[in-house]
Amino acid sequence: MRGPSYRVELADTAAHRYRVTLTLTHPAAEQVFSLPVWIPGSYLVREFAKQLSRLTARQGSNELTVEQLDKASWRVRCSGRAALVLSYEVYAFDASVRTAWLDSQRAFFNASSLCLRAHGREAQAHRIELAGLPKGWRVATEMRAADDGGWQAADYDELLDHPFEIGPHWQGEFVAAGVPHRIVVAGAWPSFDGERLLADVQRICETQIGFWGAAPFERYSFLLWAVDDGHGGLEHRASTALICARRELPTAAEAATPSDNYARLLGLFSHEYFHAWNVKRLRPAEFASFDYQRENYTELLWFFEGFTSYYDELMLRRAGLVDGPRYLKLLAASVNGVLAGPGRQVQPLASASFEAWTKYYRPDENSVNAASNYYAQGALVALCLDLSLRGRKSSLDALMTRLWKRSAGGPISEADILAAVTALGGADIAAQLQAWVHGTDELPLRELLEGQGVTWRDEGRASVAQRLGLRVREAALTGIGVTHVLTGGAAEAGGLNARDEILGCNGWRLRRLDDVLSLLGSGGTRLRLLVSRDQRLVELDVDLPASRSAAVALTLADGPHATRRRWLGA
Repeated sequence: MRGPSYRVELADTAAHRYRVTLTLTHPAAEQVFSLPVWIPGSYLVREFAKQLSRLTARQGSNELTVEQLDKASWRVRCSGRAALVLSYEVYAFDASVRTAWLDSQRAFFNASSLCLRAHGREAQAHRIELAGLPKGWRVATEMRAADDGGWQAADYDELLDHPFEIGPHWQGEFVAAGVPHRIVVAGAWPSFDGERLLADVQRICETQIGFWGAAPFERYSFLLWAVDDGHGGLEHRASTALICARRELPTAAEAATPSDNYARLLGLFSHEYFHAWNVKRLRPAEFASFDYQRENYTELLWFFEGFTSYYDELMLRRAGLVDGPRYLKLLAASVNGVLAGPGRQVQPLASASFEAWTKYYRPDENSVNAASNYYAQGALVALCLDLSLRGRKSSLDALMTRLWKRSAGGPISEADILAAVTALGGADIAAQLQAWVHGTDELPLRELLEGQGVTWRDEGRASVAQRLGLRVREAALTGIGVTHVLTGGAAEAGGLNARDEILGCNGWRLRRLDDVLSLLGSGGTRLRLLVSRDQRLVELDVDLPASRSAAVALTLADGPHATRRRWLGA
């Protein structure tokens, strides 16, 4: 019995519509179909079915009724064993790595947005063929080519784990540790230096394969879309879909040391590639299998996303793409970002992981006060654990490779992680890790870093917004808009709200919030702010706290330090 077969036609690039024809041989008498509501790696119910329309069914010349069961499921009552053919359209104009896109320049899709699941047939081979490709367009995917044309996946899970990038894109190849790799770039400007990107990403891949011991795939593709403004990625078993701002791409003018923009892009490549091991194979026990119709919960995203976030920039250092001081600058930016969020003292990381579906992916003006970030804060937990284990003559490297080998690159639980930490560093470090991810106490970052020969220094003067406990959006024409009011700050005590517009202070019109310093008399701290709130003018008295440091800076301490050199990969 043949498995489900999909014909995906680029039907109307101007209207951004795919036409999909699904053929199912020997259907059930009551055949049910559904479209996933989420895609693994992005923990939010995204309701892909909202873009599906014109769904029809037939067997031979007989039109059949399609009955909708819920928001993303349908049933067709069949007559006999003749092939069932479904036809439908999908609107595709989401500029992200998670869904689908179609216009006159490019096509992209994840099968989770286009390919209905035929219930009862998930374990069979699934086949895709493409139609309606414009002249000169080519297809990039790591799905296996079918003998009779098209592409074939072993089952529905594999079908959903191979995105397609289609268009007149740039493409380059390299070999890392004997494994062929490909980088595909759509939307690059003419000055893009593809050879530089290939060479630098090759170093990242070789470093990571060396870290894990072997590659778990036969080939790998990076599918990158360069846009005016954007940044992100989604991991898959043998590829990753990436999006970046064009200014992040290297050009012929790129210095030997990557610019901040290019280093950010290399960090993205490193992050998503590390996921080929850590989350695609080594994964939460709850993800041993997926339910595509509802949320799939785990408390371990601090490990699978946070620890990957720790290694993404560390791998740049180990690959020789950034030096020790540059790495510490990147690390300091992460530290400052986490310390600026009061939510880290409210929501434990384990809870942040579990509640990602409703909190992390749906931020609002209060998220900074109520939620922790399992990416950035999880990365700092990884740092603390690494340095703690190094104090016991072990390391986080040893932990990761131990978990990989003992699970045979498969599902693990928190108990497995704690048992491995106990074996490598002792029960006290395992207990400390448990407290870090289930509690809200501050991490011992400064103590551990200084123990590795890193100087922790307060640097710079805080801005007025930082002193008040505000986050604002400033523009010369539109003024000062309050985006966030931080818990426990002077702005909150003075009555400022998110979405307020600060118009003036002490009788003067304001264009930049830091200008209030020029309006205070000697030693003055009292601000009378004129605020626009829902078209009403409000006056608020706010006390400006004393100046403080703006950020933490991390630098290498003077003198030799062998442990430090090992940690930084020198």
